[in-house]
Amino acid sequence: MEFTVIDYSIFALLLVLSSAIGLFYALSGNRQRTVQEFLLANRNMSFLPVALSLLATFQSAVAILGVPAEIYRFGTEYWFLGCSYFLGLLIPAHIFIPIFYRLHITSTYEYLELRFNKTVRVFGTVTFIFQMVIYMGVVLYAPALALNAVTGFDLWSAVLTIGLVCTLYTTLGGLKAVIWTDVFQTLVMFAGQLAVIVVGAWRVGGMARIWHLAEQEGKISGIDLDPDPFKRYTFWTLSMGGVFMMLSLYGVNQAQVQRYLSARSEWEAKLSCYAVFPCQQIMLCLSCLTGLVMFIYDREHPLAPAQRPRSSDQLVLYFVMDVLRDLPGLPGLFVACLFSGSLSTISSAFNSLATVTMEDLVRPCCPGLSESRATLLSKLLALGYGLLCLGMAYVSSMLGPVLQAAISIFGMVGGPLLGLFCLGMFFPCANSTGAVVGLLAGLAMAFWVGIGSLLQSMGAAREPYPPNNTLLPTASNLTTALATTLLTPMLAPQSPSGLQKFYNLSYMWYSAHNSTTVVLVGLLVSLLTGPTPAAAVDPRTIYPVLPRLLCCLPHKYRQKLCCGVVFPDQDSDHTDTVVKSNGMANGLVPPGSRQREQEAEGQGYISMGGAPEYSLQETSF
Repeated sequence: MEFTVIDYSIFALLLVLSSAIGLFYALSGNRQRTVQEFLLANRNMSFLPVALSLLATFQSAVAILGVPAEIYRFGTEYWFLGCSYFLGLLIPAHIFIPIFYRLHITSTYEYLELRFNKTVRVFGTVTFIFQMVIYMGVVLYAPALALNAVTGFDLWSAVLTIGLVCTLYTTLGGLKAVIWTDVFQTLVMFAGQLAVIVVGAWRVGGMARIWHLAEQEGKISGIDLDPDPFKRYTFWTLSMGGVFMMLSLYGVNQAQVQRYLSARSEWEAKLSCYAVFPCQQIMLCLSCLTGLVMFIYDREHPLAPAQRPRSSDQLVLYFVMDVLRDLPGLPGLFVACLFSGSLSTISSAFNSLATVTMEDLVRPCCPGLSESRATLLSKLLALGYGLLCLGMAYVSSMLGPVLQAAISIFGMVGGPLLGLFCLGMFFPCANSTGAVVGLLAGLAMAFWVGIGSLLQSMGAAREPYPPNNTLLPTASNLTTALATTLLTPMLAPQSPSGLQKFYNLSYMWYSAHNSTTVVLVGLLVSLLTGPTPAAAVDPRTIYPVLPRLLCCLPHKYRQKLCCGVVFPDQDSDHTDTVVKSNGMANGLVPPGSRQREQEAEGQGYISMGGAPEYSLQETSF
């Protein structure tokens, strides 16, 4: 199982074209001379490239390797995750995007300062940086390790090549280069997976036969309506728990929000969110069909014992190298597909980390920073995070079983951050003390459940062998940790009891569990320490979710549900006073907001002395 010259050529072509896109945008237009152009693509992107970039950002090699292996081992139940995509994308389009876009911010965490104070903003920023720094090293190292195990491709050559190419085009071309390379890499991902499905299905008699045999083998799952959250996968776990996971990714994550903010209008930003829905469904279908083809192909063409993969994540690569062995170039195309997932995820991480560091940590400390120096510093930050990614990949290679905990962190941190934003947007009475304490409580709960689950799984070998005994699970294998931690929850013991039961919570409920903890603790602390006065709340940062859900109530009751916060359609003069008397007068407007205000006025927004205000019609409820 080795690459041919054609395979290496196709793989190299992917890297060359990705670098060329970065160089093109570094040498064209304004040549990334302003912070807004470098970090937000000059807010001039159309919806389609933004949508494909949104898809590519978290469609990493983990999903390309892990989802087919999940279907191969446990059947098509994972396919019901697609049910969560509807609400998971509709809610960001109608709640999060309007608020973030109309505030005309650059970093998601600027919202936290406008809603609470600078301390909450710093806490949110540091939490996000911690999350992404750990994850991006893993995303770089894991597919390189899997490729090395299967094809003999030099491990550290792959790590250095991918890391340096990502760093090059992200640093030179900014967000515009990242978005357009994401578009190119998304097309490569589609092509690679489709090639494997077509050739594999042809070799075993077509998709109709594959589906029929999979159904006979019990791999086509029905709808399991069991509400037990401790059960590995059920319809409710995937469709409802998945909604919270999607919200943490597509609602408040800086890497995604930054793409919404790069759209040329709010409508284009919403449209990009709508366009992600069919793309996500297609990608999920391709991954699931790959898993079914793998299962039937292995059943009819089993590998020799010496060639069997040692872990679930290598299963896809072994299948690809076997089924495409007589078609030079196609293995290279699939490996290019695999590394496209890593490239898009890592480049997005570099750009979003540079953005939050610049806007949330550097600018507040250096308010007099010139535009040219700020742009140069943003590029240096992207370069620095690129080099840090290479260092994290090296550390990942030495962590062994502990890496499972590091990967779990990525899944666990998103929930508390989602809870923090929901606390601010939906509950006007929440104060900054409640926000900080709630975030810390959510993180503590996440680490307790996640690490407890990890230690319990390491103490007992509970992973079942897949059909045909093609998989020999090993807890110390890095990429096994990737697939089992992010895509496969720990299997429950026979009789969990007491606190141990929490350690068997399905990973799909992590975001819901942790975000709910943040909201409940944050509200309790806010009530105990004194709710935020209505006059101190900026109405632009609140979404009146209860009045809109209970729209049949009389107007006076819906006003009470707003906790005294007056929205522009109710009393625009009073709102002007409120806005001027809270964050705007207290220096809570992020640096550069005056320029953003002027830009916003040019787009037809109503200015209230700071960032752009809601229009009167759109804020009625």
